[in-house]
Order: sequence, then C-alpha cells, then structure tokens
Amino acid sequence: QVQLVESGGGLVQAGDSLRLSCTASGRTFSSYYMGWFRQAPGKEREFVAGISRTGGNTYYEDAVKGRFTISRDNAKNKVYLQMNSLKPEDTAVYFCAASAKWVLTPRRENEYDYWGQGTQVTVSS
Repeated sequence: QVQLVESGGGLVQAGDSLRLSCTASGRTFSSYYMGWFRQAPGKEREFVAGISRTGGNTYYEDAVKGRFTISRDNAKNKVYLQMNSLKPEDTAVYFCAASAKWVLTPRRENEYDYWGQGTQVTVSS
C-alpha cells in the first residue's frame, strides 16, 4: 500500500503564491504517475494537474494553466504543485494522487490507485 503525505496548504491573499508538496512511500516512486486534484465546498472533486513518471510530460486543467506548475523529484519521492497568482476561486482542499498503472486520461479520478488526506488552501480577496 502506497501512502501519500501532503503539506504546504495555508491561508493566503489573492495574488500570492503557495507551494504544495506530496511525499510518497516506497522505493518505486518513479513508476507512479502523479496528479493533483481539488475539491471546493459544495463542489465535486476536480482535476488540477498531472505529471508523468519521469516528469517529461505535464497536463493541466484550463483554469490553472499559466499559473500552476507541477513538478517532481523522484530522488526525494516528492511531487510539487507551485501555485502562483492565486485567486479566491482556487480555495479548496487539494489532494495528491498516484497511479501505478499506465495513465491515458489523467483528469479522471478512477485512473488513480492511491490518495493523500488533502490539505486546505484558502485564498482571500
């Protein structure tokens, strides 16, 4: 069983930046496709960003393109989400997720096998 531990959430103002981290257990982190999802109050969980096993390919939700950057450091078993120019509508619980399978549709939740506990990001006006 893969365990994911998240950190970096917090309270910020619109226009600020925040960096989320997710650390995975195990020795085979480089074999996982990693993704970030978020869930705002009263809304369904939605895809934010995904990154391939080597970091050579990334995929973003339209709402965050140009503002968010997903990256990974396989030597540290970590995936990051750098969030710049934050907006109040970015307020949500952010989850990291991992898939040991080949991922063709990274925005779909059922592609992922393991999920973190979620970390709160709140962006004020």
